[in-house]
Amino acid sequence: MVKNLPKQYNSQAQISTGLVDQSKQLSANQNMDYFKTSQQFSNIIEKLKMKKIMSILSYNLMLHDLENPKNPFKKYSEKVEALTPAKRTELIAQLQERLIKKETLALSDKGNNELYDLVASMGYDEETINKNLTVNRTDGSDFINVSYISANPALSAFLVNTLTTEFIQNYGQDVNFNQNNSLALLDSLLKKKEAVMNAKNAALKNFKMANGVLNLDKQSEIAYSQISQNEDRKAQALRDIQANQGAIASIEAKLRGKDAYTGGNVVSDNRDIVDIKNQLKVANDRYIDGNFKVGDKKSIDSLNRILSAKTLRNSDNNIVDPTVNKQNLIQQRSALDVSMNQAKSSIASIDKELAQLKSKYNTMVPFDAGIQNYERDADLATKDYMDALNRYNQTRTEQNIGLKLNIAQVGLIGTPEPSKRLIYIALSGISSFSICFMAVVALFFLDNTINNSKQMISATNMPVLGNLSYVNIQGKSLKSIWNDAETPNFIAFKNLLRSLRLELTNKLDADESQILGVTSLASGEGKSFIASSLAHAFAMTGKKVLLIGGETQRIESANTKELAIRDNFETFLIKREIQTQDLITVLNKNNDNTSLLEIQSSKNLRAGFDVLRKEFDLIIIDINSLRDINVAKEWLMFTEKNIAVFEVGKALSDTDKDLLVYLREQPGFIGWVLNKIKLNGESKS
Repeated sequence: MVKNLPKQYNSQAQISTGLVDQSKQLSANQNMDYFKTSQQFSNIIEKLKMKKIMSILSYNLMLHDLENPKNPFKKYSEKVEALTPAKRTELIAQLQERLIKKETLALSDKGNNELYDLVASMGYDEETINKNLTVNRTDGSDFINVSYISANPALSAFLVNTLTTEFIQNYGQDVNFNQNNSLALLDSLLKKKEAVMNAKNAALKNFKMANGVLNLDKQSEIAYSQISQNEDRKAQALRDIQANQGAIASIEAKLRGKDAYTGGNVVSDNRDIVDIKNQLKVANDRYIDGNFKVGDKKSIDSLNRILSAKTLRNSDNNIVDPTVNKQNLIQQRSALDVSMNQAKSSIASIDKELAQLKSKYNTMVPFDAGIQNYERDADLATKDYMDALNRYNQTRTEQNIGLKLNIAQVGLIGTPEPSKRLIYIALSGISSFSICFMAVVALFFLDNTINNSKQMISATNMPVLGNLSYVNIQGKSLKSIWNDAETPNFIAFKNLLRSLRLELTNKLDADESQILGVTSLASGEGKSFIASSLAHAFAMTGKKVLLIGGETQRIESANTKELAIRDNFETFLIKREIQTQDLITVLNKNNDNTSLLEIQSSKNLRAGFDVLRKEFDLIIIDINSLRDINVAKEWLMFTEKNIAVFEVGKALSDTDKDLLVYLREQPGFIGWVLNKIKLNGESKS
């Protein structure tokens, strides 16, 4: 498949964007927004893959092959080859017209299905080109790589060069068209914003002129400041008045004689001295008139001493001249009266000035509400105009110094690409191996058959006592199998049977059980043969064994340990008589699956089994499969230990899983015996 693969030629062109190359950036801002730059690269790449650009590329490829029939890039397809010269000329004209109009080629175009089919037949449609076209940006670079692989090196170079050239041309035209539309829209918006701004500013100017307002904010600020100053002056004047009044009251108190330094105590002392002098005068008169009595003399002396004391005390208390102090206090009081009167007079002038200022300030309040509205409208209009102007200038700047795409490297004709034959062969080998491996794994997980003891234990949660290999017993008796010491399969079977016998002996001897039941989930599992084989195996150890059921075989010798066929079990139940053999005695069961309880009662059956327990060391019962659940249940009533035979290579059906529930509930069930295990690749016959 890969022997005749054509050689592939790759041609690559590079587009320089200038988004990352700082040498092409005119802006002084060197900070780069990598997320924005990555988004710009993604937009450019997606625009390069647009149907419009790919349609232009398809037209150019078709025109090249049609106009150069001797040297086309590809061999003409059957549809193009079938065109008549006139049709080809018409097709060329149609392609040139659509190329000039830059119309998109699509299957849904009305009346253009034939043109699309012709382009697609040559492999020049968008879907086919994109299979081998790669457009990407190397991480962190300023370039966009456009590469194409084809079997014709000239086709690869022509395709990438035409694609990059046409894209840059159309991209520049689209950007200029969009920017011109944006400039026209912004210019119209700018003029509207300017007209609104001029109208708002004119309204503000007219309001100020009509109301005689130069700068309302400044004027109101000055008036408010003057009001505050006058209120402070008034408060200070009131404080001065209160202080002067307090000082005057203090001076008046001193002048009323309560102050010792102003002679306030002299008045009372002088009054006392005058009184004493009057008393002294009366005493002198009485002394003279009374003929100078001694008693009157004493009174005069006493009054003189009191007068002297008063006079001395008055002179000591008045060190400073009280008259001078009073004069000073009177002068201070006069000065305070003048200052207080001045303060009271200033309050009236301050109140008058405050009234004028408040009146002036109140007249500014209505103007302030109106002028704020005008100024707010004017500010908003100016801000809108400046925003529009900035956007207009920014767009014009971007148009002049914006993104300019250039071809940094044209596509060249190169050497063929390395062959991928070995890769394809390796991939096919790996794929084949993977498919086979997955198939084996799938079969493994989907295989629900049981082939070993571990799988049986996992599937049933019950133990496995032993395994028995498959033996071909066609034409063979158990005696011949036991006497065969050369056939490997027979030797292996006997060894496995001995191992199973040992396990059963341990289980039976643990509680002195004598009745062993052998059953299976379904018929054909080999339980009858195993029951007979176990009877023969236990007989080989010298035990006297009774087999109920088992394989029906021809008697070879009465004196051997081979199985012998004698009476039926139903007959024994009636007669309670049995003819024993050397070590193995066989009682056949009725093949019509007759119910035991319909033959004898449960009590009689137990009595019959008690007789057999006394007569034999071990009783092995070949019980029907659990598919005959009604008969199997009756036999299991009288067994002490039970085993179940399972043929390997089978899966547990839903019916088997239901029977497992019943089997787990049996107290005498001791485990499984896996039968018909293949040894050395032997197949069943």
